Amino acid sequence: MPRNTNKPAVQGASNFLDQFKYEVAGELGLTNYNQVDKGSLTSRENGYVGGYMVRKMIQFAEQNMGK
Repeated sequence: MPRNTNKPAVQGASNFLDQFKYEVAGELGLTNYNQVDKGSLTSRENGYVGGYMVRKMIQFAEQNMGK
């Protein structure tokens, strides 16, 4: 079983990031992403989720710069 060694930069952000990941997956049409074996998905499908998460986080940061 693979270990998840990714750690959020902000302690306590894990739950938020997990929920955000599932919301993004839903927006991309990947239903039940939280229950799916990620190993059964293609690299492209998993990459879309991660890439879209990053895109949305950058957009949020840019919108909130200088406020």
